[in-house]
Amino acid sequence: EAGFSTGGRASSSGQALPPAARWFLEVPASTRRAISLSVLILSIAARALSLLFRLHPRASTTVAQTRRRAALFTSKVSTSTEAAEEEEWQRRREPPPWARPRLPRHLRPLHYNLMLSAFMENFTFCGEVNVQLEVRNASRYIVLHAHRMHIEAVRVAEDKLAGAVRVANFFLHPPTQVFVVVLNRSLEVQRSYNLKIIYNALIENELLGFFRSSYVLHGERRFLGVTQFSPTHARKAFPCFDEPIYKATFKISIRHQATYLSLSNMPVETSVFEEDGWVTDHFSQTPLMSTYYLAWAVCNFTYRETVTKSGIVVRLYARPDAIRRGSGDYALNITRRLIEFYEDYFKVPYSLPKLDLLAVPKHPYAAMENWGLSVFVEQRILLDPSISSISYLLDVTMVIVHELCHQWFGDLVTPVWWEDVWLKEGFAHYFEFVGTDYLYPGWNMEKQRFLTDVLHEVMLLDGLASSHPVSQEVQQATDIDRVFDWIAYKKGAALIRMLANFMGHSVFQMGLQDYLTIHKYGNAARNDLWNTLSKALRKVGKFVNIQEVMDQWTLQLGYPVITILGNETTDDIIVISQERFVYDSDAKTKDPDFGDNSYLWQIPLTIAVGNTSHISSEAIIWVSNKSEHHRIPALEEASWLLGNINQTGYFRVNYDIRNWRLLINQLTRNHEVISVSNRAGLIDDAFNLARAGYLPQNIPLEIIRYLSEEKDFLPWHAASRALYPLDKLLDRTENYNIFNEFILRQVASMYLKLGWPTNNLNKSLVQASYQHEELRREVIMLACSFGNKHCHQQAATLISDWISSNRNRIPLNVRDIVYCTGVSLMDEDVWEFIWMKFHSITAVSEKKILLEALTCSDDRNLLNRLLNLSLNSEVVLDQDAIDVIIHVARNPHGRDLAWKFFREKWKILNARYGEALFMNSKLISGVTEFLNTEEELMELKNFIKTYEEGAAASFSRAVETVEANVRWQRLYKEELFQWLRKSLTH
Repeated sequence: EAGFSTGGRASSSGQALPPAARWFLEVPASTRRAISLSVLILSIAARALSLLFRLHPRASTTVAQTRRRAALFTSKVSTSTEAAEEEEWQRRREPPPWARPRLPRHLRPLHYNLMLSAFMENFTFCGEVNVQLEVRNASRYIVLHAHRMHIEAVRVAEDKLAGAVRVANFFLHPPTQVFVVVLNRSLEVQRSYNLKIIYNALIENELLGFFRSSYVLHGERRFLGVTQFSPTHARKAFPCFDEPIYKATFKISIRHQATYLSLSNMPVETSVFEEDGWVTDHFSQTPLMSTYYLAWAVCNFTYRETVTKSGIVVRLYARPDAIRRGSGDYALNITRRLIEFYEDYFKVPYSLPKLDLLAVPKHPYAAMENWGLSVFVEQRILLDPSISSISYLLDVTMVIVHELCHQWFGDLVTPVWWEDVWLKEGFAHYFEFVGTDYLYPGWNMEKQRFLTDVLHEVMLLDGLASSHPVSQEVQQATDIDRVFDWIAYKKGAALIRMLANFMGHSVFQMGLQDYLTIHKYGNAARNDLWNTLSKALRKVGKFVNIQEVMDQWTLQLGYPVITILGNETTDDIIVISQERFVYDSDAKTKDPDFGDNSYLWQIPLTIAVGNTSHISSEAIIWVSNKSEHHRIPALEEASWLLGNINQTGYFRVNYDIRNWRLLINQLTRNHEVISVSNRAGLIDDAFNLARAGYLPQNIPLEIIRYLSEEKDFLPWHAASRALYPLDKLLDRTENYNIFNEFILRQVASMYLKLGWPTNNLNKSLVQASYQHEELRREVIMLACSFGNKHCHQQAATLISDWISSNRNRIPLNVRDIVYCTGVSLMDEDVWEFIWMKFHSITAVSEKKILLEALTCSDDRNLLNRLLNLSLNSEVVLDQDAIDVIIHVARNPHGRDLAWKFFREKWKILNARYGEALFMNSKLISGVTEFLNTEEELMELKNFIKTYEEGAAASFSRAVETVEANVRWQRLYKEELFQWLRKSLTH
């Protein structure tokens, strides 16, 4: 077949021949003919075997063996081919197109026709991909992504005319994960060509690309194959242009045994059944889309379905036993409602005829937003109402809201490149709260829970000198994983919330509708968003250059602390200054950028004045200089100032001590004059300003003394979260009991007031009193964690009752607290009982909290045993092993064990999680964030010298965090204990 190449060929373009080719021409003609004939026979035999292999997989040796042998052969051919091609580029003094970090721009894929055969009995697959290419610039090279596969054959043909373009040779280039086809002549500009590649690969036992997972049903282990392509793993499943800018249409066909079903982004158009028990599903063609949210799955699942008002078919696929129990019903019902919500909010209809939700046992992330086939790990979508807590329901809800938002932000409109990944992740994270408010209007997620779960959390990370801007430069594939972190998700969301608030929500919504309408089925960068939002403001007569404001927030790292100082001489004049907030002031001196005044933001500072009974309406001041004077007319001697009303801004606010004292006084006398959001904000700002040395250590502790009168959940939640890192800094110190006693005093009266929940399983899962139940849970958690005797007795009684009766009557909303407390207080038999229940129970929500409870033990032998079991995939799911190690590290009895285990097993952990976004960084920070001695700091630095391998950013954050912990111990620990001693004696 002309132009169809099954192995690298020497070039015949008149360039210098490689030594092997010169030798071939110099031998006698008869020898040449014999060699050629042998090669031809081998080639025909190989093709015949390949065909036979594809038709009869069971008659072959394993694909792994075949690939190993084939790889030996092709790598020999490829290496010499590649070397010869590289010589030519060296002469030109520029890197060859396959050695560059990004794909060359001379080709554009228009359409992919992809045919796959999945062999689930030996976990291999083979494929044929036909890519229709448009030529933008003439070139004799076709460079596209392909990784960890064996290429069998390649053909290039011009679309509209018969005849092929001869392929000189081809090779894989693993350093940049590309596949290179070298042609005998250049492809012509504005012509269209078809590239055909036949290949095979493994369905890997890992977490990325096309991988396998399993579950047990009726005592039998069953397998499924599923994909995870984001951000750069489509190239492991088929050769493709694996960058988001290369949008194309896709037509997929999957051949599999008839005992399985297959799913993809689009519905099945036709299924062709074969006599030998195989079936080929042909899926409808997709709209224009990027490779990273293409998807397919081959499984034995069953489903339930519903239909939206606009006719979109929504199905949830899961293990048959989970479907039978109704564990997917909650997710299915809210998905239908949320599609209708988003269609109404964005005024852009959902773009595909169906949406499948697939619940899989093993997955690297909570979920992935593949267009039309969103994949969820079971723990984040299956929910059994009889044994799920409110917090578990909230978790499931928000993951679904997030992934559905991506069907618009990400799938329909895709970032041009990964540096702006926050454009999709920030929006999806922000809408988690907006969408949940739609489902549960009384929960006030966007106005309240957003603060503790997003704003306060990301400010901890972004207050490190080693942080990075929300938009950061990405050059090569290895950099891409770095941008998927909480800065992109949570800071992105916090900046979007700030923007929505200063624009006004209705104008912001109108701007988003325009943005999606203009860019649908295409790509957009941040400036496209800023321009559209500026236009929306102009329509209502406001003239703000959104790009100018937001560039400072997205291109600079960190965030400001605003300091508001009263004027000594004039009551109504205040001085407002801004500087970059950072936890470790020593880190400032290490960073040369810190010395100058380059950190400046345009800050929308909302401000209000209050007194004992009243607070004024807010005014907005745009702060854009290092220091500014402002007149506040209502400011009198006895009145206080409050900045960042309802914490809509992404910054901290500090005051002079006099103003802090007035605010503390106000909270003690009548806290309700200050809004719930600002009470939570004051607590979080004060703790973090003190931790960083901007405030005396006693101020935050004086603030939380008012909590015994606080009936709202949010300030308690903010206090609990702010106390947690302080507790971990102190939990191995000799005076820890003083801190413990102080916290118990603050909690005692509210604990007595609220009591314990009763276990009424007939109640609906979502009580109207969500805020009250969450407050009670928070207070019980603090009481049990810090050793309230009644709380400990209650937990022990509930566990003992469960063991003796074998009926679990522990209230759903506090089960995790009771399990953990019971395991830490009681003997080894309780640990063994929880371990047994973890193995026998099938409900995924319960399984997770039982596993985490095992990490609460005070017995170091049990903790070591659990750590060692965590790496056994048959016992603990891959994605849960990380949580086990982190939870042991949070336990003061296990911190050094987890740290030691992490170092000893790093090679295994890095091999398992190194490529998966978040996992390594989550593990590194989880194991190291509470190390706080000079000795541990040295251990960390020495470990990094030996083993850094690819997680450099996470390790530098870890070092900075531990340095800040050590510094705090040195500078502030004694000051804190002195105040606590004095406070407890009064």
